[in-house]
Amino acid sequence: MNVYDESFAVIQQRLEEFRNGTAEENSYTAYLFSKGVDKICKKVGEEATETVIAAKNGDCEELANEINDLIYHVMVLCADRGLDWKRVEQLMHERNEKAGNLKQFHTVDKNT
Repeated sequence: MNVYDESFAVIQQRLEEFRNGTAEENSYTAYLFSKGVDKICKKVGEEATETVIAAKNGDCEELANEINDLIYHVMVLCADRGLDWKRVEQLMHERNEKAGNLKQFHTVDKNT
């Protein structure tokens, strides 16, 4: 089990605790679930923006922290929407199989 699997398992546990009314009061993850998909999506957007800013600032430590925050919030979104993290990993694996073939990844824009 890797760190992402472990993190997602904890997030899913917090979702279950939220749903059955046993979530700890100080659980940020349970708080996000209580606020719903709009709040979770807002946090994903904020963290994505902060990731871009950190990249532009050139501070790798700040960038690593913001990427971590972004991945966490994306995982919360996945759990909230019923998307298993294993599916995300599976798609990454499938895309890695196609590495080097831009046409299989995206539609090529002839202007770029």
